[in-house]
Amino acid sequence: MNTDPNTTTSSEGTDMNLMHEDLARAQMSARLGEAQQLRRGHQLALARRMSRKAEKAAQQARLALARL
Repeated sequence: MNTDPNTTTSSEGTDMNLMHEDLARAQMSARLGEAQQLRRGHQLALARRMSRKAEKAAQQARLALARL
């Protein structure tokens, strides 16, 4: 067995690699979640703008009909 405390055994190295992989996976999952939230926010803002635009067009159409 290796008696040098500065070197890691194969098992310890594997454990560290697994920990790093788990951390990377957790970070990637968090970033994907943030991206999805941003997209939902943008979609909601776009839907609100389009709704206001449609309401304005409907109001203009009602005013145009009232003038006839």
